Amino acid sequence: MNELKPETFDFTIEELGKRNIKSPIVMSKELGDSIANYVRDDQFIRLNTSVELGSQPSLKRSQVLELAGPREMLYFQPSHVHAGIVSCGGLCPGINDVIRAIVRCLYERYGVKRISGIRYGYKGFLPEYDYMPKSLNPNLVDNIHKLGGTYLGSARGGGKEVGKIVDAMEQMNLNMLFTIGGDGTQRGSLDIAEEIERRRLKIAMIGIPKTVDNDFAFIQKSFGFDTAVSKAVDVLASAHMEASSQINGIGLVKLMGRESGFIAAHAALASHEVNFVLIPEVPFNLEGYNGFFHHLVERIKKRHHAVIIVAEGALQEQLSSGEKDAGGNLKLGDVGVYLRDRIKRHFAAAAKTEGIDEINLKYIDPSYIIRSAPASPIDSIYCERLGNAAAHAAMTGKTKAVIGLVNNEFVHIPMKAVISHRNHVDPESSLWRDTLDATHQPALMVNHFD
Repeated sequence: MNELKPETFDFTIEELGKRNIKSPIVMSKELGDSIANYVRDDQFIRLNTSVELGSQPSLKRSQVLELAGPREMLYFQPSHVHAGIVSCGGLCPGINDVIRAIVRCLYERYGVKRISGIRYGYKGFLPEYDYMPKSLNPNLVDNIHKLGGTYLGSARGGGKEVGKIVDAMEQMNLNMLFTIGGDGTQRGSLDIAEEIERRRLKIAMIGIPKTVDNDFAFIQKSFGFDTAVSKAVDVLASAHMEASSQINGIGLVKLMGRESGFIAAHAALASHEVNFVLIPEVPFNLEGYNGFFHHLVERIKKRHHAVIIVAEGALQEQLSSGEKDAGGNLKLGDVGVYLRDRIKRHFAAAAKTEGIDEINLKYIDPSYIIRSAPASPIDSIYCERLGNAAAHAAMTGKTKAVIGLVNNEFVHIPMKAVISHRNHVDPESSLWRDTLDATHQPALMVNHFD
């Protein structure tokens, strides 16, 4: 995660009102009695862990992150609560685990009996689509974590119909809504929360940030990321086997990463079989004396095979039309197919000059296989804890907040801060340095600087 100055953002979490209802969850307020403790309102963590020797300035409330977890006093009376859960955007390993955790925590820990699953994203609120919500309980969701995809269905778009969505929430008498989704989903969630506030309604909006790319601001790790890396490593092993078994074999694998190359970098480090990692954050030329093709040719001459990872967001300055999809994301050109064809053309043109008579290129795009996979055990645990923390936050009346992991602690982060920007791989970071060590690719594959 990039180093950020806490004074730049306000991390204060909004609440719907005073909490005066005793929680049905029995916990302790004392340390050392071997009973799990409530989280106190004065428990915070710092954003940045790095320090400079010498005097440290005191921190303001707006500069620290509030710990997530069960509070002793609630805002909502559990028996009166009607909770809604919605999953939006593309698929990601772990969505069902989050849904399951929220339902089970609300139902079994708090006694909330009315829980509705909104079908097919925000479109499930819009009357023109006629998608009836699902009534949820622990028996229905008990085994959904074993499945990929989302039990509720998902869709892009619809989040801009804020008035209609809040109308539907009023008609359903919802007291809280849990939104599982990425940047566009959480932007929509914030817009909905602000409309709720304008109408002076008491509905808690809690987000569980979903992006397999791991690029949410401030959040240490997004759910589904570990699963994606694990699945990608399996694909890279196959690509390496294909490449090393052929005459001048090249394995080209496209991985997720619209703006950030975290999956690509981590998969390369985990596989130990990747020779080039091409990501959006690090510029590179294809042609030229120091371009990617030059170094690829040298690799083939020396070792007679190569494995390449390209993140889907690479080279988009050449490929993207600038159009956006229903979720507000930039429509990407297919860099995998583009690079595959360019590599073939380059080697065909350079056959005589480079002395390479043939190559055998295998292109693999496992994106949808990875996205639809069930969560790995590590991700499943993470999702369980995210879902529990989300339920606790909503019951205490927190709103306009997302649940995230920061410095190995579960915290509440304002939606406005989370959607302010995206995390990117820092080309000067230890992560990228270690990736270069693993691949032995040049630090820069550019011909010159303007």
